[in-house]
Amino acid sequence: MTYEAIIGLEVHAQLLTRTKIFCGCSTEFGAPPNTHTCPVCLGMPGVLPVLNRKVVEYTIRMALATNCTIASESRFARKNYFYPDLPKGYQISQYELPIAEHGYIHIQLNGHPRRIGITRIHMEEDAGKLIHDPHRPVSAVDFNRTGVPLIEIVSEPDIRTPEEAGAYLRHLRAILRYLEICDGNMEEGSFRCDANVSVRPAGTNTFGTRTELKNMNSFKHVENALAYEIRRQEALIEDGGEVVQETRLWDPDEGVTVSMRGKEEAHDYRYFPDPDLLPLVIDEELVEQIRSTLPELPEAKRARFIETYGIPPYDAQLLTSSRALGDYFEACVKHFPEPKTVSNWVMGSLLARLKAENKTIEQSPVSPERMAELLRLIDSGVISGKIAKTVFEEMASSGNAPETIIREKGLVQITDPDAIVEVVKQVLTEYTKEVSDYKAGKTKLFRFFVGQVMKATRGKANPKMVNEILRKML
Repeated sequence: MTYEAIIGLEVHAQLLTRTKIFCGCSTEFGAPPNTHTCPVCLGMPGVLPVLNRKVVEYTIRMALATNCTIASESRFARKNYFYPDLPKGYQISQYELPIAEHGYIHIQLNGHPRRIGITRIHMEEDAGKLIHDPHRPVSAVDFNRTGVPLIEIVSEPDIRTPEEAGAYLRHLRAILRYLEICDGNMEEGSFRCDANVSVRPAGTNTFGTRTELKNMNSFKHVENALAYEIRRQEALIEDGGEVVQETRLWDPDEGVTVSMRGKEEAHDYRYFPDPDLLPLVIDEELVEQIRSTLPELPEAKRARFIETYGIPPYDAQLLTSSRALGDYFEACVKHFPEPKTVSNWVMGSLLARLKAENKTIEQSPVSPERMAELLRLIDSGVISGKIAKTVFEEMASSGNAPETIIREKGLVQITDPDAIVEVVKQVLTEYTKEVSDYKAGKTKLFRFFVGQVMKATRGKANPKMVNEILRKML
């Protein structure tokens, strides 16, 4: 039997506010354990939470960017459960009346657009962090993260494949980063994903029993975990078994999901309105004010890049994957108006260098202006494309201007026809047998001759002129 997967994703994004959602403690990552805490986030008796206005504004920004309807009135609720990293014994979240609902985003996968619905976006506080001792059956708890503001973005069960899930998460992360409300760092836990997945016979409409997957801290882990779980559920059904509703953990070392606990339902948390927090009332004026500050978002920027610069959809998709990368590309094009050439160099040499050094585009050792200078030197024939790669690496290492590097290293391209003719003569004289073979019909030797001329000139001869002169002299 052929099966179809039904996938829904729950994304938790930490917001880039300076202080926590209900108190004035710092949200800075990496501080010594339990130093960013106070009676409010530790849940001491008699304290009262006070809502951080910036959290509301950031949530509205995300809601508008994902085409959600923003509620004029929403409420906070207590989600009750016991866990050592939850000092109050409950988490302040939203339940029946979230701040935003009924949104959607569009994703691109292999050139095909897909619309993925968003059920809701709501605000909540993060829990603490457990640190497990690898040598003893003991765990320590760090409450620095307790009370850090989160938004939870819940998708509709519209996703059908692990690849679609990956594309959805990458696009959602890009939007958050464009809005500058979340850094999207999955390794540090500021962008986290839980997945709900079930399978059903293809062509049917009823949902199968779902499992929830946790412990996935990269896009590839999400895709691999979903692929394994889909296969596991299909095999279980084929063998006559039943899928159990449960929470499962992804084990990246073994490449399997393992059972963690039975899956809770909403009633297990005994939600009720938080008596310490008033209903949140949002007027249309605030919403429109925030709407006017939204930047150009990835989908709109991608479409503009294709139309304005005439670059392929693949290039546009990659160049708009981050706001800073798109800005870098446009700054280059401003100084060197050949978009496809710029795109090739940014996506090739620049991104490869950044990946090798584990740097972001914001940390690029080559500025857009310097990159444009290098491309102008290629375009004017001062250096060849091959030499330009050497110059680029030196620019990235030393920070020097391309002209300085070319002058100091004597890398100016040879464009004097007479000089190239002399080198070609020397090569043809040295390789008389290969010349005879070429004239006898072994035309593939032409590349050999080009290589020898380039070798003799240390790559400085103009390749186009070398080809033209070689053809005439052969």
